[in-house]
Amino acid sequence: MMAKRDPALARAALDGLTAYEQAERPPPIAPRPEVARIGPARLRDHGGSGPAAILVPSLINPPHILDLDGQVSLAAAIAGMGCHVLLLDWGEASERVDLSVSGHVEQLLLPLLSDLGEPPALVGYCLGGTMAIAAANLVPATRVATLAAPWRFGAYPADGRQGLQSMWRHSRDTAQALGALPMEVLQAAFWSLDPERTVTKFAKFATLDPAGDEARRFVQLEDWANQGEPLPCAAGAELIEEFFGDDRPGSDCWTIAGRPITDRIAVPALHFTAARDRITPAAAAPAGDTVQIAAGHVGMIVGSARSALHAGLKRFLDPACR
Repeated sequence: MMAKRDPALARAALDGLTAYEQAERPPPIAPRPEVARIGPARLRDHGGSGPAAILVPSLINPPHILDLDGQVSLAAAIAGMGCHVLLLDWGEASERVDLSVSGHVEQLLLPLLSDLGEPPALVGYCLGGTMAIAAANLVPATRVATLAAPWRFGAYPADGRQGLQSMWRHSRDTAQALGALPMEVLQAAFWSLDPERTVTKFAKFATLDPAGDEARRFVQLEDWANQGEPLPCAAGAELIEEFFGDDRPGSDCWTIAGRPITDRIAVPALHFTAARDRITPAAAAPAGDTVQIAAGHVGMIVGSARSALHAGLKRFLDPACR
């Protein structure tokens, strides 16, 4: 439809897509040292000294978005606040095929936290924030910060929720046969949330200096968005059917190991939302104190607005990191 409405934009987007595919990539960065492991999940040491702050990424896309490079790193920023930063790497999906979202919390995250020997601060991004709140219901933590984390799934637009259900119905048999929902299927679902933005961003990329910082960062972020382990089938089923379908977290119907999970936790919590977020609308945030960042879902982590996020996190984490 867009190609018929604006052929020039469509051609520019195709030029941008070709330029993206042909762009040079730097060598991959070696993973940080592993300090603890439960099954496929590892805690990796991202520096700093002081009380532990655990960064909990989403199950979707790789965790290195939280430590993208030397210029843009949430992990480094939090380490500079006086925390010892440990970034969770969920590990290979092939070793997690039977784990639902709840199972990832119960069987991987909770044992890793319990082995620390001290209650940590938890900082969770996207679905990782949802899971961090769940963990704080079940084991001691000093405080919880969530970044663009969904909780009230009923607050998502109805057409988006229906689209996810339709996607799942068409891909469930394949996901069950493979043991996981392929990243390509997830990407198609994300693109469908805002197809015009996808076309526009590649058209803009076609105009950038390939050697410039903006083009380099674009390639980094697109590679990140297209990489990562597939979503384990059991996690996809719970996320799409029970979270997006039934809004179990938002309706106080989520349980893990027979215990109720709520966003009204007993430790200090602060929820950062992104004003232009199309992945996690601000209305879907957990209940409690909220700070809105003038950015999108990924821009709040790696864009210019990250300075506002860092400032808010520093104020919130200071008592835990001293």
